[in-house]
Amino acid sequence: MNHVTSLKTISSNVRPLVEAQLQATGGLLRLAPCWVPRSFLQPGKRLKLHPDDLYAFGLHRGGIDERWFASTTPAANDNRTEDEGLSYVVAGNERFTLQQAVAECGASLIGESIWNKYNKWPVYSKFFDNMGPIPHHMHQSAAQAKLVGQEGKPESYYFPPQHNNVGNNFPYTFMGLEPGTTKEQVRDCIANWNKGDNGILDLSRAYRLKPGTGWLIPPCVLHAPGSLCTYEPQWGSDVFGMYQNLVEGRYVPWDLLVKDMPAEKRNDVDFIVDQLDWEGNVDPNFKDNHYLEPVPVADTRSEGYVDRWIVYGRIKQEQLFTAKELTVEPGVKCTIRDNGAYGLICVQGVGKINGQPLNSPKLIRFTELTEDEYFATEAGAKAGVTFENLSETEPLVVLRYFGPEVNPDAPVMGAYRNNTF
Repeated sequence: MNHVTSLKTISSNVRPLVEAQLQATGGLLRLAPCWVPRSFLQPGKRLKLHPDDLYAFGLHRGGIDERWFASTTPAANDNRTEDEGLSYVVAGNERFTLQQAVAECGASLIGESIWNKYNKWPVYSKFFDNMGPIPHHMHQSAAQAKLVGQEGKPESYYFPPQHNNVGNNFPYTFMGLEPGTTKEQVRDCIANWNKGDNGILDLSRAYRLKPGTGWLIPPCVLHAPGSLCTYEPQWGSDVFGMYQNLVEGRYVPWDLLVKDMPAEKRNDVDFIVDQLDWEGNVDPNFKDNHYLEPVPVADTRSEGYVDRWIVYGRIKQEQLFTAKELTVEPGVKCTIRDNGAYGLICVQGVGKINGQPLNSPKLIRFTELTEDEYFATEAGAKAGVTFENLSETEPLVVLRYFGPEVNPDAPVMGAYRNNTF
């Protein structure tokens, strides 16, 4: 298998390389794995990364518990590498970041609508994989993040069965706050940060996580993700505030609560509490308004494949991202047309995508290249991408996520209840 270290890195004038790749592949760019460590979390060991490479960034950086897909968003880690969080395009023996490709090629990659509004690829997705739960936290809204020169972050979850053969230590997620919770109760939790467990989870409710389902989480809503490996389409930002000070006996520093709040407000407990969307957190119908189950795009089972919506719904009337899961049965070939550009990861099987190799590896070394990840341009997606399952026994399964307002035909929240396929 080829290695990233054998590739020459190109940092400018990548347009000719991009155009040559798109011509050869029918609108696809092959991507190298993008690994991200977190110093305050314990890896869940389900990313297919070789166990010897879990701490490839160094023990001081923490274990690798995330893999980012089609990302042009830098990871907001202390002491991070220059390109941490950025996906690389592989073109023969050369590589360059997807961020650079989008900057130079713009609308020809991501479509005029997204390029004209955002001037970048504004979303990304990741696998998020931990041994246990993480702190009850929120992501700031666009208005709140703008105060510190950042962008807000709504996000979504899907729990792919292929990466969840074990649930690890705590496959439950606390979300929001119990209806009837008062701001004074939350204020006391923040004010008591250094007095032992601040008890924020006593005010919340945990939901059991089920592989093959998901959730849609708006900004300013508290959540403490559990220990399932999670596919997370989300906005291209890495802002957060941790509202829980002790997790499985591990201390959460105050800095992780206030890192994305204005400097003059970082000791203002009332300001910190007011960062929360109160109505959203104490919603008595929280599950109904956030829970997702797959909804087939159409009844194509007789043709040997099924494409399903796995992330859908709107946040304050905006469709910020969507995602689909395509399953192609053994020996089947199909062409799928989509409305916009997308990032794709193969989670099961072996086959081809527009004639290019596509397979889900069993084990990946830190510097190895894979054949499981691609970026499809808007033009390529609209023209149609052909998937072929080369196995005689195993389905070919891929996940793909889309940018804002790409899929006006996506289901609304709760649509899974009316699924007739």
